[in-house]
Amino acid sequence: MTAKAVRDYSRVFFASAFDEIPDKQGRITIPPGLRDYAALQRDCVVIGANTRLEIWDSQAWESYLATQEDSFAGASEEVYPGIL
Repeated sequence: MTAKAVRDYSRVFFASAFDEIPDKQGRITIPPGLRDYAALQRDCVVIGANTRLEIWDSQAWESYLATQEDSFAGASEEVYPGIL
């Protein structure tokens, strides 16, 4: 990476990464700092987001979906031309 802005962004973005090993039931823990950052409470939603997954607080996800529905419908051809 030669662009300073890319290096700076990557450094901060990846600094919060943690290695987690699933337990015998396949569960992982989410470190307290990341739980606080994502405002995760009791009920969570795991979504597929292209090549990664995201974990959302259930209420935050429902709120996000409600605000994004109209723009999602309007942008589908621009974002994924010929697929939708």
